[in-house]
Amino acid sequence: MSHAENPAKTSWFAALWAPHNLRRNGFLILGIALFSLIYLAPPFSPAVDPKGESIPLTPEGQAAIGLFLFAAVWWVFEVVPIGITAIAIGVTQALFLIRDVRVAFTDFTDPSVWFIFGSLVIGMVFTKTGLTRRMAYKMLSVVGERTSMIYLGAFLMTVSLTLIMAHTAVAATIFPLLMAIYSLYEDDGKPTKFGKGLFIGMAFVAGAGSIITLLGAARGAVAIGFFKKMAGREIGFFELSYYMLPLGFVMALAVWGLMMVMFKPEKRTIPGLKERSKLLYSRLGPWSRDEILSLVIVFSTILLLGLRTFIPALEAIDKTAMILMATLAFFMFKILTIKELEDIPWNIILLFGGAMSIGYCLWQTGAARWLAVNWLVLFQNAHWFIFILGIGVFVLAMTNLIMNVAAIAISLPVALVIAPYLGVSPEIIFYVSLATAGMPFMLLVGAAPNAIAYESKQFTAGEFFTAGVPASLILLALLSLFVLVIWPLMGMPILAAAP
Repeated sequence: MSHAENPAKTSWFAALWAPHNLRRNGFLILGIALFSLIYLAPPFSPAVDPKGESIPLTPEGQAAIGLFLFAAVWWVFEVVPIGITAIAIGVTQALFLIRDVRVAFTDFTDPSVWFIFGSLVIGMVFTKTGLTRRMAYKMLSVVGERTSMIYLGAFLMTVSLTLIMAHTAVAATIFPLLMAIYSLYEDDGKPTKFGKGLFIGMAFVAGAGSIITLLGAARGAVAIGFFKKMAGREIGFFELSYYMLPLGFVMALAVWGLMMVMFKPEKRTIPGLKERSKLLYSRLGPWSRDEILSLVIVFSTILLLGLRTFIPALEAIDKTAMILMATLAFFMFKILTIKELEDIPWNIILLFGGAMSIGYCLWQTGAARWLAVNWLVLFQNAHWFIFILGIGVFVLAMTNLIMNVAAIAISLPVALVIAPYLGVSPEIIFYVSLATAGMPFMLLVGAAPNAIAYESKQFTAGEFFTAGVPASLILLALLSLFVLVIWPLMGMPILAAAP
């Protein structure tokens, strides 16, 4: 029987050769081909650090690099759901004996993944209780009807919250608020330029704000630990904020400008929005028991997380346990039910499980250290400014690929060893590394706010990457300005005497 005589077979072939499927299948094969090419290639040469130590790349490390390239292609071009790509990361490690299967899949239940789970639950509570609508309507009644000001208001609110709470929790809290705002712009839920700019911008500014204080993310405390061990000096809470505050807020404003260029809203204003917001807020009526109780639970959790930095007894309690206490409380007080538990976006949870797995895989196999040394020694005889910028570029690339804490742990020690030979102060290495580690703008797996913003369904992973390229270039340009002009004027030492 010919294809023409068999409609089912004809439709199957037609679907296979449809333009969108050709593109998907092409990138699907590309990811597998890249892994195969690296996995089957002859052993790579060892890296040699500035002290002359040889760092070989094990077969497992070589396979880990191939696995990352495979995952990156599938994630960026979404050849399968992003959560399924994450599962493929664990499966590949098991099938090709890169790491023990129990280790590879245990990473999917890492405390950091559960922290993201707890953050998403907080976002769900704000949505269910109506708190997001109250916040959204109040903000809109202040910023007015111009969509450019709505962008700015949402971004500044996001940055401000990251000063006192983790950027993951901020993104989970702000996300439903932005969904409520967006429903007043477009009620059919279809993607628009305004929607893309609103949610991509939120993810970007959450990263920019998270560098300002130690409360914005865990990476700051890790970086301070490495710096104290290798440079012999501790960076204080307020000292860090003194230097990072201007960079964080300037970057947030730059993101606002970028969103206005790349995703200029279709509507310049939303006529009647201000009055409509006031009316909608009044219709919400008095605060309910669930709203008040939710706020008490959430702010108590935020307070505990903040106090960990200052109270040694609390520092011993993991932040994941604290945020999951809030989850338990929501169900104990019947604010949430089994239905909300079933509505958790497990695609996002799997995504971060996969991100943790590939991150630890690169780290534990030695592949990440091999990459760091090979990259940074390229600059050991370069001009000091090129060396500093090279560190920023490397950390920026790594933080898009693996956990930003791991990116700091891998690159900062190597950079601090090379810095004295070029007469570069350890302080500038610390601040450049920490700033770039906080702003992974290209891949969804780079930071939790990226993945949370993706849940809006306003943009694809490819569109996020496309917006992330100019955002990353703006970050590097601003860093150059701060290194050359602003931080020296603020008193930061840039150069030190060579040994």
